[in-house]
Amino acid sequence: MATAKIPQAVNTSPAYSIQLRKFGVISIVMLIAFLFTLAYLLPFGNMVIVALESRDQLATTAGGSVLPIEPVTFEYQGKKVPIYKVPTDSGVKELAMVQPRRKDADFVDPKDPTGTVITWTGEWRKLEQITSLKIHPENFSTAWTQLNFPLLFRNTLVIAVLGMIGTLISSIFVAYAFARFPLPGKGILFLILISTIIIPPQVTLIPTYAFFSKIGWVGTWLPLIIPHFFANAYNVFLFRQYFMTLPRQLDEAAMIDGATPFQVLVRVIIPQSWPVIVSVGMFHFIFAWNDYFSPLIYLLGHQDLQPISVGVQVFNFQYGAHPELVQATSLLAMALPLVMFFMAQRFFMRGVVITGVEK
Repeated sequence: MATAKIPQAVNTSPAYSIQLRKFGVISIVMLIAFLFTLAYLLPFGNMVIVALESRDQLATTAGGSVLPIEPVTFEYQGKKVPIYKVPTDSGVKELAMVQPRRKDADFVDPKDPTGTVITWTGEWRKLEQITSLKIHPENFSTAWTQLNFPLLFRNTLVIAVLGMIGTLISSIFVAYAFARFPLPGKGILFLILISTIIIPPQVTLIPTYAFFSKIGWVGTWLPLIIPHFFANAYNVFLFRQYFMTLPRQLDEAAMIDGATPFQVLVRVIIPQSWPVIVSVGMFHFIFAWNDYFSPLIYLLGHQDLQPISVGVQVFNFQYGAHPELVQATSLLAMALPLVMFFMAQRFFMRGVVITGVEK
């Protein structure tokens, strides 16, 4: 006797439908974000893979694999021979080809090289070659030595750190004045300051270079450091936006206790502003680390003073025929900024959100 199937109830409530649509929308957005992230990181992944390959691996396709693989070889009578998967009467075996010919080839068993030589007839070029994954971390040590990374790191750190100190000090003072002091025409002055952001650096390049050349700063680090001790409009904007989120009651309480405006800045404003301080510091450090044009024109001919951006570019021109060394050099150059970004990520993201979104 057949039993009737009882149909299961389907939830058709409006709340369930809304939740289902939300889940679908979120899933699609997450999928699109994942695909964009994957596409964005593909060049970086290729850079890592190339940096771990040898020149021979780059010259051969190795079966079309994107991984750093190379053929497995076997030493036979003083020379290295490749190993293939060869179909035989007793199944597929891994044999070393010792004598290739047009229509056939001689193979030996790597486990018994003194045994009988097997002559295999057929298109041996279509046989699958045995490969293995093999990375070459020595590319990094070669690049480190050839490029003299310790000297480049020292030069870049001096330029970036001193410039970061200068831009933090100057921008904090200017932003504090715009955020707290009742200056006459403060809005117009701030608008003029912000409008300087749209001025291309190429417009001021020639007069700036002529001025620094006149005072004898060309060929030194001074043109790359001293200008940052004069507030940058973008950094002033970030600091001002953050300072305006801090309640004025804290300033007034400190002034009632006898604090001067400078003491209010040092003891009240700055201790609460670490997110934006870290953000601006990271912005400038990464800018100074990647800056190529300014060091190139001011330190031309002074290799002992050049930063890492110029040194890496010169190295790429000299070793362009060695892409594995070029990519290894690029990874070494970006290692420190990446480490600093991940270490300061919490403060960095909080500062960007508060200064750029909430205000």
